[in-house]
Order: sequence, then C-alpha cells, then structure tokens
Amino acid sequence: MSGLPALTLSPTATDFIDDGYLEGLISVPAPDPAQVREVIAKSLAKEALTVAETAVLLRADAPELVEEIFAAARELKRRVYGNRIVLFAPLYIGNACVNECRYCGFRQSNDESVRRTLTEVEIAAQVTALEAKGHKRLILVFGEHPDYSAEFMARCVSTVYNTRHGHGEIRRVNLNAAPLDHEGYRTVKAAGIGTYQIFQESYHHETYARMHPPRTRKGNFLYRLDGLSRAMEAGCDDVGIGALVGLYDWRFETLGLVSHARFLQQHYGVGPHTISFPRLRPASGAQFDATRFVSDDQFKRLVAVLRLAVPYTGLILTARERPELRREVMAFGVSQIDAGSRIEIGGYTEAGDAQCMEREQFELGDVRSLDTVMRQLMEDGYVPSFCTACYRLGRTGEHFMEFAIPGFIKRFCTPNALTTLAEYLTDYASPETRAAGERLIGEELDRLEQPELRAELTARLAEIRGSDTRDVYF
Repeated sequence: MSGLPALTLSPTATDFIDDGYLEGLISVPAPDPAQVREVIAKSLAKEALTVAETAVLLRADAPELVEEIFAAARELKRRVYGNRIVLFAPLYIGNACVNECRYCGFRQSNDESVRRTLTEVEIAAQVTALEAKGHKRLILVFGEHPDYSAEFMARCVSTVYNTRHGHGEIRRVNLNAAPLDHEGYRTVKAAGIGTYQIFQESYHHETYARMHPPRTRKGNFLYRLDGLSRAMEAGCDDVGIGALVGLYDWRFETLGLVSHARFLQQHYGVGPHTISFPRLRPASGAQFDATRFVSDDQFKRLVAVLRLAVPYTGLILTARERPELRREVMAFGVSQIDAGSRIEIGGYTEAGDAQCMEREQFELGDVRSLDTVMRQLMEDGYVPSFCTACYRLGRTGEHFMEFAIPGFIKRFCTPNALTTLAEYLTDYASPETRAAGERLIGEELDRLEQPELRAELTARLAEIRGSDTRDVYF
C-alpha cells in the first residue's frame, strides 16, 4: 500500500451498521398482511421508510403480497420519475489495484489480469468512440492504486470534458473510485464531477472481512463506510452507494443500503443521489466461496423494495444482468441504466464483439449496442434521456430534493428528456430507432397538458432537427 495517503476518518465517523439488529429484523416471522399494506401506503405517500418498515416488506413472502409490492413499486416509479430512463456508459481508466477483493478480476495477486492504465490520448480516443455512438453521460472507473490520485482523476475528468467529436460531447462525468480524504474530494469536485460513487460491497462485517483481507487498504470497513460522509463534508453533494448482491443475504444488504441512505439524510440533509445493486458475476481469477446465490425472483423483490423504501433516490440497473431481466426489472423502479457498455480497458476502440475476461473486472450479461437498447426502451413506452440540466443549473444535492420531492421536477424532466432524445435521433440513430423515437416524441407531446410548454418544446425540437443547435434545455 506504499504511496497511498494515510487513512483519515471524518471527525464524527460512525459505524452505524448493527449486524445483530439487522439480522433480527429479517429473522422474525412473516408480517401480517395488514402491516405490509400499511407500509406500502406510507411509501405511496412518498415518505421514506424506516429500516424496520423496509424489513416488513422483505419478510413478506406470500405471493399475493409480493405482487402488491411489485404493483406499488411500479406506481411509485410512475409518480416520481414518469416513464423516463437515464442512460450512461462506464469508462474504465485503469485496473492497477492494491486490494485483494476475492470476487474481483482486478485484485492485486490475479496473474491472469492484463494490467493497463489509459493515457490522456487513449482516454480521448475512448471518449470520441463513445460520443460517436451518442453518449452524453459517463462514469469513470478506477482501481485503488497510488497512481490513481485525486489529481490524476481530476485530469481524467478534464480530458473527458474537453474531448468533442462532431455534435458529441460528454456533459456529465461521474466517478466510481476508492474513498478519498477531504482534500481529495475537493480536488475532484473542482474538476466538475457529478456523482461520486463508492460501493460498500457488503454491509455485513464478517462477510466484508472475509472478502477484503484486513491487511489491504479496502480491508478497513469503517474507512470505506465513512467515505461518502467525507465526500459530503468536502462539498460533493451528489453521492452514490451500492452493495454487491450475492456476497451475503440479499435482505441484509438491502437493509444496509437503506441504513446508509438514512444516515446520510439525517447527518447531511440529503441522502444518496443513486443506489446500485449489482449482482455477483463471474470474474477472471476470482477466489470466493460461501457466496449467497440470489435468484431472479429475489433480485426483483430487492429492486421493488428499494424503490418503496427510498422514493426519491435514483436506482441504477447495470449491464451485469441479462436483457430479458433488465426489461422486466425496469418497471419496478429503476431510473438509470448503462447501455453499449464495454468494461475492458480500451474496450470501446479495441475490443471486438466477444468479451475478454482477462481484461475485464467481471463478465457482462447485456452487451447490446446503445442503439438497440434505445429502440427497445421506446418500444416499451420509456423515454430514454441523456439530460444533465439539473446538475449544470445547480439543482443537485439538497437543492435537487427541494425540486424533486414536491414533484416539480416533472416540469423540467420530460421536456429535457425529449430534447436530448431528439439530439440522439438526429445525430446517431439507425433508421428503425429514429422512426420509433419520432413516434414516441409525438405521443409525449400529445400528453403535455400545458399548451405553452408544448408549443415551446415543439419549437425547440424543430430547431434541433433542422440546425446545428444542441444542448437546449428548460
């Protein structure tokens, strides 16, 4: 671990995960149906659930109650997010790593892994390839290594923002990286990042220690748990949490995520911007055992319960999952997905159609192109969105919640989603996808209840289609 900064905790660092308490919540008998319906009603009133209330939904195993949970999650998603789905792509910058996570292809002792860190020129080439497909939002992914300092990550962010190709540009760069100290977060914040994302992987202490040897940097449970608290204190008001589903009991991890969300809300005035719940996938050289297999049915329940527990937090469904399952789970409350993803270092310019396990962190389940994913989304009635207006207008963190919680955000989100969709259709879409998109835009315009907004949006869409004007938003 030589070369890494010393571990520095927040002054008020707290291990708020009580394993015994969470285990107790999921080990008691199934709840009464009336209790389940009372919790569902609270969620549909757009109130965040307590950890104990979330556990009530997780223990509801009766098929009719599970269906009621699914139906409520669908309805809550419709009320809060409408039919929009935000799209992004991951860009892996480097896979050097000092950690020994037993499930990960990047772990330090994995001799099968092909180590590489992209140069500035190579990053620009990857971004150009992504822009040529129509992407506007990226998340940069790094291993944990002394070479990947906050200053290095900030330079990578600047390279991405400064790379333009035709009408293409990246308008939001998020980070998935190791925890930093306060100064490190201030450095990446100054570079213009969006969300800083740290996955706890497992909130269960014993499992965490087994999967992350204590002698490694990542072996410090509290330092990682405290990572996003330090980010908040340093001014990064958009943060993302996540758990790797399959390391321990999926119900425990769900309660861990809700506990984390509530802790951030209580201490910093705003919860996480996003929650991720990637399911464990095969990885080159992985050395894990005693993992908890999570079935498709359990995974669907996890997503639906999370949507009900945290009504205003974005839920991210990754390309780890198969297209068929992604399509089904989308309805239960997912608000963001990645598409056209490659997770090999340099994969957007150098990889063919086949995945190369030695160059990946794990194996993907959905390798469809962005265009294909866009078309299916629209055929299913979703509006694909590349909108970044809120972030660039300062509607982030607590300010975003001020807009989102009363529902005012819908006045901006549908029009801005449609303008970014029109950009994609005009500049990048295949003929089949363009036709599906134009039909969808027409249907969405007909649904707008405000005549003035409809007229202004129609004019902006015409401007995008008939000129080089781009990036017009409400």
